[in-house]
Amino acid sequence: MADYQKEAKELLKLVGGKENIISVAHCVTRMRFVLAEPSKADVAAIEKLPTAKGTFTQAGQFQIIIGNDVTKYYDDFIKVSGIEGASKDAVKQAAKTNQNWLQRVIGNLGEIFTPIIPALVAGGLILGFRNCIDSLYLFENGTKTLCDLSQFWSGVDSFLWLIGEAIFHYLPVAITWSITRKMGTSQILGIVLGITLVSPQLLNAYAVASTAAADIPVWDFGFATVRMIGYQAQVIPAILAGFVLVYLERFFQKITPAIVSIIVVPFCSLVLAVLIAHTIVGPIGWVLGDWISKVVYAGLMNPMGWLFAGVFGLLYAPLVITGLHHMSNAIDSQLISTYGGTILWPMIALSNIAQGSAVLGFSLLTRKNERLQQVALPAAISCYLGVTEPALFGINLKYGFPIVCGMIGSSIAAMFSVGFGISAISIGVGGLPGILSIFPQYWGLFAIAMVIAIVIPFTLTYFWGKTHLSPEVLYGEAEPEKQLTPEQAAKDVILNAPMTGTLLPLSEIEDQAFASGAMGQGFAIDPTDGLVLAPCDAEVMMIFPTKHAIGLKTIKGEEVLIHLGMDTVELNGQGFNLRVKQGDLVNAGDPLVEMDLDAIRKAGKAVVSPVVVTSGQNVKLLTQGTVKATDEAAVILPTAND
Repeated sequence: MADYQKEAKELLKLVGGKENIISVAHCVTRMRFVLAEPSKADVAAIEKLPTAKGTFTQAGQFQIIIGNDVTKYYDDFIKVSGIEGASKDAVKQAAKTNQNWLQRVIGNLGEIFTPIIPALVAGGLILGFRNCIDSLYLFENGTKTLCDLSQFWSGVDSFLWLIGEAIFHYLPVAITWSITRKMGTSQILGIVLGITLVSPQLLNAYAVASTAAADIPVWDFGFATVRMIGYQAQVIPAILAGFVLVYLERFFQKITPAIVSIIVVPFCSLVLAVLIAHTIVGPIGWVLGDWISKVVYAGLMNPMGWLFAGVFGLLYAPLVITGLHHMSNAIDSQLISTYGGTILWPMIALSNIAQGSAVLGFSLLTRKNERLQQVALPAAISCYLGVTEPALFGINLKYGFPIVCGMIGSSIAAMFSVGFGISAISIGVGGLPGILSIFPQYWGLFAIAMVIAIVIPFTLTYFWGKTHLSPEVLYGEAEPEKQLTPEQAAKDVILNAPMTGTLLPLSEIEDQAFASGAMGQGFAIDPTDGLVLAPCDAEVMMIFPTKHAIGLKTIKGEEVLIHLGMDTVELNGQGFNLRVKQGDLVNAGDPLVEMDLDAIRKAGKAVVSPVVVTSGQNVKLLTQGTVKATDEAAVILPTAND
């Protein structure tokens, strides 16, 4: 078994150290961090670690894709860091401190549906299979189905309906259970509440529209009546009822003495929740869900529905990145309940396929890069099976253009889908298997839509990447280091004045760390203008998080530090506007940063700025006194090894 302790030590440093980690956990393939200051994580360096296959931030968590060895990696990280591990739920709770209110609402909705998805997938496959045997008229000149010809398949069809009904008609039971599970209250009470919403004693939700108002049964309390209406397959009424139960139970737990809580809390919470569900939130949720369904359905079915579809197909992948896509589960379920099918779900399945095809095109391009193949191929397969996060965060979002290519293909496929009215009977089955959730009469059209979602993103990604990706990405090899010409090697590096002002020898400034030469030789500028320019051709090697210092590496390898002002680290970045980022290549005279000299002085800090060669070479001043930015200020003298 591999030993990851050495790399774990490096990772600990790159995420900002132990003090920057609020909590850490892992899932099947990823390390999940909640960081006090996410900006301290050196993402570029982390992604260069041998086992890191990519990084992304979602729902307030900084996540690193490790792969199948994540459990061993996590154990070694806990050993070397001395941090006590946390459960995934604990990490999620900690991560919410990094989320705004909308992210928390959407996150909660997603956590409600996540435990239910396996049942929805199973139900979708069952309904898809039943479609094959009881709705496809393939026999005797297109007049009979397989169920019409075979008692066996007719029995299978009837038996499978038992499971399908349990999943979809009794969906409110699963929802109220999931809410109580997520909120940490009594799950059995959630189950009981859900059952009261779909009890056989109630008028079935599907029969309400065809039943006269006078014929709807009621509970008669003498002074008032309550209609006995069921909420089979209704999503929003179940969600509202579940939260009513949760907050009632919390309220009664708070006010009830412990000695009688086992009696009072469940009784009062459940009775009141059921009453409120059938008198207030159930009817309100029914109307709200019906309104949402009609708005979405009207948007998709009007003459401009293709345009709505194009926008939805284009934006669904970004919605996944933000977590907002969880809203679609509730809307899809409501559409099925209201109209018996959903036009929304086929577009989601097509978006899965489109993002997978973009990854596949990227994978073909980078087939010689073994490291990327470890991420790309599994991510493409995952997309084709309906799970897009590995592809989005591991490849498409990281490199930019693949996600755009996937969005374009998804948009065109979605317009085709809605234009021909393709509808799904169930949700949960995404990607290529999503065809099983489509009504059989649309299978041929949906197959064409899938071809669109495969060909367009694949083609766009391949040809776009062919002209834009570097050899390092394409082949997994770094570009060879540029060799200096004999003229460059023989020429000393000149440091220009990075700012306009007064040039001083280091010995004349107050800060003894610089004045003594302990940091290296150089000079200082007392600036009259806050624009800081690159003193030579160089690479930006380091930028302090507080923006008050920038490290450069010259073409000959000398290291130069520009320290902007004295004690300005205490300003935490205030008064500095960066114009470059770490890793940038700059030419002499390119802007590096803008200093607000007045703001820095008002904060009580000196603006005198040392320019020091920290790699140990001697420096010879070429001028003193008043200088303009880009004037020649000093020369770095060659060492004995040069």
